[in-house]
Amino acid sequence: MASSIGFIGLGIMGEGMAARLLSEGIAGSEDKPLVVWNRTPSKCEDLKTKFPSQQIIIKETPKAVVESCGITYSMLSTPEASKAVFESETGVLAGVSSGKSIVDCATLAESDMLRMNQQVESKGGRFLEAPVSGSKGPAAMGQLIFLCAGSSELFEEIKDNGLNVMGKASHFFSTKVGYGTRAKLVVNSLMGTMLAAFGEGLALSESVGLDPSILVEVIGQGAIQSPMYNLKGPKMIAKDHAPNFPLKHAHKDMKLACDMAEANKMEFSIIGQAEKVYREAREDKDLNIADEDFSAVFEKIHKESDSEFSKKRMS
Repeated sequence: MASSIGFIGLGIMGEGMAARLLSEGIAGSEDKPLVVWNRTPSKCEDLKTKFPSQQIIIKETPKAVVESCGITYSMLSTPEASKAVFESETGVLAGVSSGKSIVDCATLAESDMLRMNQQVESKGGRFLEAPVSGSKGPAAMGQLIFLCAGSSELFEEIKDNGLNVMGKASHFFSTKVGYGTRAKLVVNSLMGTMLAAFGEGLALSESVGLDPSILVEVIGQGAIQSPMYNLKGPKMIAKDHAPNFPLKHAHKDMKLACDMAEANKMEFSIIGQAEKVYREAREDKDLNIADEDFSAVFEKIHKESDSEFSKKRMS
């Protein structure tokens, strides 16, 4: 079943990505089924229900997925989850042999990607580091941006036969694994900082009596306009933080970026301060917003403010 496509991890991001492989005909046929595994098995059954006419095979272990597929995509939420799934006795690495290919789309530390690459190559496999820029909505719509490094041969094989249906762009930075992660951490740390700054500006507008909805409109008409502001602003005002990119994951990426900056002796104080705001928001037991969208940092901003508006909002 070497022509089968594997997918490990059907969470917030993986679910949409796997669905795109099926809906766009990359996998799911009789001769090229999609082989899946998830830590919560019901997610696999949900995918089969959503695509009843497609060939989807559920395996009991990540090892079994890799063994039955030529190329396996992996999208797991944290470095801890990735390491556990990758290195367990029935994990991804246990299924790797000569000719197998692993495409890891998670956002991890550079050291994690380097270790995984070495482990896969030592068993005769190929490894592509492919973290993505984008969240739940872009994943479902095939609008992710892939930031790749590692096997150029594998990248060329899937660039127009896999990545293209899950994303709107794919960039190859280097044959040296780690460069994709570096790019992803730069992007996500900037994104988190932008949203925290936007949250402070929005909270200030509310506290001085301005209509925040009009401020979102004004910002969208000028040089600082951002699709993220247009999307998140109205939801922040309405206290709608349904998770597309959980705050705990945003903070994880910002902390990794800060560590990368420190290791490279870079001045990083502005983004470092934003990381502190997200860390405190994540750890705030009263707010309990770690699993909410990262836009919920807005609630932490209001909680730490003493304006009459903020006090009323938080009451």
